[in-house]
Amino acid sequence: MRKIAVYDNFTEPKHRRMIDDTAARYGFAVDYYEAPQTVPPEKRGEYEVIYGMPKPSELKDFVNLKWFCGSFAGVDAYLDEGLYPCPEVMLSNSSGAYGVTIAEHLIMVTLMLLRHEVTYCADAAAQRWGEVLPMRSIIGSTITVLGTGDIGTEFARRAKAMGAACIRGVRRTKRAADPAFDAIYTHEELDGLLPDTDILVMALPATGETRHILSAERIAVMKDSAYVVNVGRGSAIDQNALVAALNGGKLAGAALDVFEEEPLPAGDPAWTAKNLLITPHIAGQMSLGYTRDRNAALFCEDLERYGRGEKPLRLVNRRVGY
Repeated sequence: MRKIAVYDNFTEPKHRRMIDDTAARYGFAVDYYEAPQTVPPEKRGEYEVIYGMPKPSELKDFVNLKWFCGSFAGVDAYLDEGLYPCPEVMLSNSSGAYGVTIAEHLIMVTLMLLRHEVTYCADAAAQRWGEVLPMRSIIGSTITVLGTGDIGTEFARRAKAMGAACIRGVRRTKRAADPAFDAIYTHEELDGLLPDTDILVMALPATGETRHILSAERIAVMKDSAYVVNVGRGSAIDQNALVAALNGGKLAGAALDVFEEEPLPAGDPAWTAKNLLITPHIAGQMSLGYTRDRNAALFCEDLERYGRGEKPLRLVNRRVGY
């Protein structure tokens, strides 16, 4: 019988029933390995499909692997062709499962920046009482969203509902996007958008094309009153340049959930940067029931396709990183 290995650190009984039922319709048996448990080396050759988050170094041992579906959206740790037993192995992700939870995080930290909550939290810890004015609002703001996939779109919908004046999406190609965006631009047009951007939201994968897309030169053309929020990958920002801009008053503030090095090392200048809200890469964790439900459902949707001899919908091109 064909077999699937699930590296499992989130499924509930209802998810396992859904996965088992889908797999059975196409002649698959499913084995679950709860983290930190891994598939024993002597059994790795039994599996045709993997779902979850295995260690990248283990993939080579799955000599009969044909499809690996990651239970995450960002796949940068799994792009190296040398990780796989053969180049024909398909890699897919769970893009579409995290948009809601990360969009809620984006709204939260954006409001915290606009309402000076970074300062107020520090004041509360020091038992200081005082006002920081003026406060600002999403209402009337010009927002540029760098990355218009599931995460960027879910954020744009919420920001529009809250009264943003203009929401521009920036993506690789100028294809039509969700109506939440007032206009769509390409990466090549980003320079023309930054000077009047009030809030820059970044939700990009880690690729050669996106590395330091927010460079020192681009930060320099932004308004001193602008905010930067990043939930994609830390490599998309020149982190040293961002810290220097914050400390020099060149930006009003920033919120980072991702960093060039994670965990962020002790003593890194980012820890003490002015008006920088730091969270430890938790915007898209699977603590929300909705996220877990959606993740399992997306895998089953692609498993149906795979069982019919079709390619997964969320297939990743390992050469380009998405």
